[in-house]
Amino acid sequence: MDYNLAALKLLCMHLKKAQQVISDSQSSFSLGGILFQRAWIQGILVSAVPSSSSTAPSETGCRFLLDDGTGIIELILSGDFRNRHWETGMYVMVVGGYFIQTGDVPMIKVHKIVDLSAFPDREASVVS
Repeated sequence: MDYNLAALKLLCMHLKKAQQVISDSQSSFSLGGILFQRAWIQGILVSAVPSSSSTAPSETGCRFLLDDGTGIIELILSGDFRNRHWETGMYVMVVGGYFIQTGDVPMIKVHKIVDLSAFPDREASVVS
């Protein structure tokens, strides 16, 4: 992961348009000429499903899905995030590595997740 590339604040509909770029054995994505590996997205946790239903089993035993109003993205939690209590209906901000799964919803391997449920009007204002 190249941390010199900023985490872009995006919507799911933007992530679907991102093109994969492979250079120097590192995979990154391009959107409108901007390279990125990490995405910043905000939305509602809509489900936590056992990983046996997922094509890419998560390390947590659960597949979390986030809806930002423009689409759905899968969240993979690791480390300390697995020990926290996440519920459907929570409004969260997520930053993490972006990955494309063939024939499935896009995925973010979470580096940071913050519960913003107490501040619902902190929603991202992104122009499409």
